[in-house]
Amino acid sequence: MLEGLRVASQNWIGRTIMALVMGVIVVSFAIWGVGDVFRGMTSQRLARVGSGEVSVEAFRGAYQNELRRIQQRLRRAITNEEARQSGLDLQILERLVTEVALDQKARQLQLAVSDETAQRLLASEKVFQGPDGKFDAARFKQIANDAGFTERGFLADQKNAYQRKMITDIVVAGVEPPKLMIEAIHRFRNESRTIDYVVLPPSLVAAESAPSDEELKKYFDEREQSFRAKEYRKLTTLVVSPSAIGKPESVSAEDARKFYDEVKSKRYGTPEKRDVRQIVFKTDEEAQAAIARLKVGGDFDALAAELKLNPKDVNLGLVELRDFGDPRVGAAVFALPQPGVTEPIHTAFGAVVSQVRSIAPAVYSKTFEQAEPEVRAEIAAQRATPEVRKLHEAIEDQRASGRTLAEAAKAVGLETNVYEAVDDAGNDRGGKPIGNLPAGPDLVKAAFASDVGVDNDTVATRDGGYVWYEVNGVEPARQKTFDEVKNAVAEAMRSEAAQKALADKAGDIVARLNAGQPIEDLAKELGVQTQRANDVKREARPDFTPNVIVQFFEVSPRNAGSVVVDNARFVFFVRDATTPVFDPNSIESKTIAQQLKPALDNDLLEQYVGGLEKALGVDINQRALEAATGAERDR
Repeated sequence: MLEGLRVASQNWIGRTIMALVMGVIVVSFAIWGVGDVFRGMTSQRLARVGSGEVSVEAFRGAYQNELRRIQQRLRRAITNEEARQSGLDLQILERLVTEVALDQKARQLQLAVSDETAQRLLASEKVFQGPDGKFDAARFKQIANDAGFTERGFLADQKNAYQRKMITDIVVAGVEPPKLMIEAIHRFRNESRTIDYVVLPPSLVAAESAPSDEELKKYFDEREQSFRAKEYRKLTTLVVSPSAIGKPESVSAEDARKFYDEVKSKRYGTPEKRDVRQIVFKTDEEAQAAIARLKVGGDFDALAAELKLNPKDVNLGLVELRDFGDPRVGAAVFALPQPGVTEPIHTAFGAVVSQVRSIAPAVYSKTFEQAEPEVRAEIAAQRATPEVRKLHEAIEDQRASGRTLAEAAKAVGLETNVYEAVDDAGNDRGGKPIGNLPAGPDLVKAAFASDVGVDNDTVATRDGGYVWYEVNGVEPARQKTFDEVKNAVAEAMRSEAAQKALADKAGDIVARLNAGQPIEDLAKELGVQTQRANDVKREARPDFTPNVIVQFFEVSPRNAGSVVVDNARFVFFVRDATTPVFDPNSIESKTIAQQLKPALDNDLLEQYVGGLEKALGVDINQRALEAATGAERDR
């Protein structure tokens, strides 16, 4: 054949024919994908990462293993189309590209893990341990086989994984959430306000005349979308949080009293304050001479003037016990049963003599008896924190084995809650908020982004706990007819008119409050009652809806605002705001740091891996990816 080609190419006719034949072959190569050879790709290479690659075989293996794991967890078959729609193919590819990039970096850094080290690390992994807590060889072999590996192949794969972990551990080593970030979250969560408010009922404005059928129909046509039956979802939840599993009854009265005494000044009122003047003398003799003068009627300010002291340094003003730099000086000041002069207190700067001119007694909004239930609950929640972590691991193990949420809860001695109908605002079918819905809006948002049968991530609670949830059913939204909602349309028209009139009236009241008029005077004028809410924070309360609480914090202290509440109007005045002292060593601060750290670690790793992949260069063979996941066949 080759001789025939050589002879044929000896004349110009043969050469022309040969050129045409070769042209057709080249074009056919390009059409059927062999052109990838000239672009650095082959039919077996799905992605090139620097000098490494992700093979089609490796991708298919990882893709099928993950698909099998998801199917076991959901207990139903998952099609390739469903997997692609959820982005599973791209997630697997991204993971494999990252692994290849990190493997190259590990080789560059000359990192290595011996067989002995890998075996020791594998033996310490809980997933390979039996009920007795020891390494289970049969369990190890089964997991390796399920992942499509021989024992030796699985060991080699894990050695690479440990090398990659060396790099990622170095990247995030020592990374801690900034104190400023933790403090900002602490202040946001714990800032409390005192709110004076009045409720303006619709009866304060004149009622509108009944609308005609034509007006009702026109109103309905213009707002048809407002009269739709909302989508409802049936949810099963499992809550594991310090407040949920804590046992307040186990807290002793002594512990509760001690905790109350520690926090009462910050949470439940104003501590005792004293108007203090203070002079520091160089010697005890000078201090005693000053005290003798003051006891016979001498003036403290005159004495300070004789000593040529700055009044600002002498007059401390109204101070609390905690305001004193030297605790002994503060103790002496607050030990006086009435205004007077203390005996000299020796400090590093000299003998301190203090005069108490007046005493402002402590005022507390809650006695110990009133605050005892919440104090006990908080102490119990703090003590339950370690148990929360143990239960979290136990439930995750149950879920990984394919059990339903109810089965997982039962296995750890807990119970699930079922909510038959929840809309996207966290309300029931009657439009009323579901008060005991765990994690509130965060859970609702996550549930409406999920679907029936989907394995969901947990939702965090404010106190450092977890909420697992399943969507058990979806009742789609639908458009209602005019006849179905005629009465609702009439009520909506009446309510809208009343709300507009109330809004105008509320706007006038807010302006008068901001101008300095007392809310009590305005309430008397309107014939309504003034009410006060203490210790209002950015958290759920039974007396206020979430949107009302948000408005409380949208207004500056000593200012007023208004918000719609049901069919009435809520006018409020922010009397004061208290920002708690930040303690970076408190349990809450440590919990916040624990919640922030994974997100910071992930962000840092994403940046590192992204920079590494950019430096190495990544090329994806899109056609090979589609072929590996069956996308070409489904077209």
